[in-house]
Amino acid sequence: MAVAAAHCSCSLHSLSSSLSTRKRGTNNINMNMRVSMWPSPAPRPLISVRHLLRHLPRRFSASDSAFFPSSSSIAENYTSTTENTPTSMPSPLEGSGGEIEISLEQNQKGQSNQLKKRVVFGLGIGFGAGGVVVAGGWVFAAALAAVVLAGSREFFELVRSRRIADGMASPPRHVSRVCSVICFLMPLFTLYYGHMDVSVIFSAFIIAIAVMLQRGNPRFAHLASTVFGLFYCGYLPSFWIKLRCSLAVPALNTEIGKYWPVLLGGMAHWTVGLVATLISISSIIAADTFAFLGGRAFGKTPLTDISPKKTLEGAFAGLLGCVVVTVILSKILCWPKSLPSALVYGVLNFAGSIFGDLLESLIKRDAGVKDSGSLIPGHGGILDRVDSYVFTGALSYSFVKVALPLFGL
Repeated sequence: MAVAAAHCSCSLHSLSSSLSTRKRGTNNINMNMRVSMWPSPAPRPLISVRHLLRHLPRRFSASDSAFFPSSSSIAENYTSTTENTPTSMPSPLEGSGGEIEISLEQNQKGQSNQLKKRVVFGLGIGFGAGGVVVAGGWVFAAALAAVVLAGSREFFELVRSRRIADGMASPPRHVSRVCSVICFLMPLFTLYYGHMDVSVIFSAFIIAIAVMLQRGNPRFAHLASTVFGLFYCGYLPSFWIKLRCSLAVPALNTEIGKYWPVLLGGMAHWTVGLVATLISISSIIAADTFAFLGGRAFGKTPLTDISPKKTLEGAFAGLLGCVVVTVILSKILCWPKSLPSALVYGVLNFAGSIFGDLLESLIKRDAGVKDSGSLIPGHGGILDRVDSYVFTGALSYSFVKVALPLFGL
């Protein structure tokens, strides 16, 4: 019985082991099916952080103090650094204060030098221009022709600039040079012939031929910009010749003519043209000066988008100064005789000066430059100084020749 029971228990044990192996096999098969159906997860690292922390030694030897300093050494280092550290950190502006003061001083010196140059050259140009105007004749014509040549060259350089040339075809260089030479000759022809009709028509014809016969593809924009340059730089300034030299009627009421030296022309030298030219130039200078001062002191309202720095208050101050100077000089020089004619003459001078200034500002803005040139130190180019005189000569001559006889002013 005991042997049978032992045999039975062995058979049961073998049966249970076989069943467990079968079950384990089915589990392996199911696991393999799951693994084949789903992607395997990312492999885990061989050494985890928890493993490293578990096997770190809890105590360090004396040799490890180089890598793990003690609290006493940390305290010693802290006290030594605090002793060497200043009590207050320097401000980043403290070291650069001297540099800022030096740069401000250099700025002020540069502005004062620029102002000195502007005043010195302005006074020199003023006295020189006054002497040329009083001399008249070929001296006045030659000086005006030189100014016209320099101004026309600056004008065509502005037209040929990159910003204007991108939007409009600029004239070729040889055409602009031909036009500059024609502008130079126009005041001389006006003085010699006394009129400008023939010279202007002939000049426009020559420019049209030069544009049509140029190499490449002639454009209408070439002709338009060149003819406008002829009108702006040659035709309009020639009216100053007509105003100064063609109005040769003596200003009999002018007191200065009575004391003028005979060697310099005597009383006959003081003509209506000389008096009108002096009043016109003086009123333009007054308009520019009063407009600058008034705009700087009271300017708040912009006058136009062409020149953002010009203000309505400055324009009103310029108008007031121009009219006042015109009236005062009319009383001193005894021309024009009536107060309304002096007022109208002052308003016309101001209108011509401000329109010429705005037109030149428009050209410079499209060209993307601040000054038309650098010929005059502290002032810029020729066009920057004579822009207010371009249209004023034509308006003044028309006033004297047409308005005074027609309306009896």
